[in-house]
Amino acid sequence: MSGATVNRDLLLEVEQFVYREARMQDEHDYDGWEALWTDDALYWVPANGDAIDPTREMSIIFDNRSRIATRVKQLKTGKRHAQAPPSRTRRVVSNVELLDGAGDGGELVVGANFVLYESRERGVTLWAGRSTYRLRPTGDGLRMAYKKIELVNNDRAIFTLAFLI
Repeated sequence: MSGATVNRDLLLEVEQFVYREARMQDEHDYDGWEALWTDDALYWVPANGDAIDPTREMSIIFDNRSRIATRVKQLKTGKRHAQAPPSRTRRVVSNVELLDGAGDGGELVVGANFVLYESRERGVTLWAGRSTYRLRPTGDGLRMAYKKIELVNNDRAIFTLAFLI
């Protein structure tokens, strides 16, 4: 939407959605986080660069809605070895921008940068990257139809991502 006039109310709604999603992840509000997704959602964290095809190359995460629900169910058991005890995390989200407001079905394409601080027994890990969302307006507010996380270091060996990135 470069050069276009941005609807400030819409941008505020989008920013609040992105910030709320980050808070839910950091506070381990798995039910709340899962409720943010549409039924046809895709959640993708590419590996080995940013311009790859997730159906033909390896990804760190490439989940459909069913797999998102399975991931949340596993985290809620408290028995997921890689998250026992759970990571303590805090995200700083910035540069939230409305990239396109004319997507399919009225979807909004949104971008945001993040830095994520993760504390575990092994020490502290800093994660940084860019999130791209396709947000769909519904009767209950915005929902995520798509989320792509481009980690700055996704071309290198990384620690487990057993928490919600």
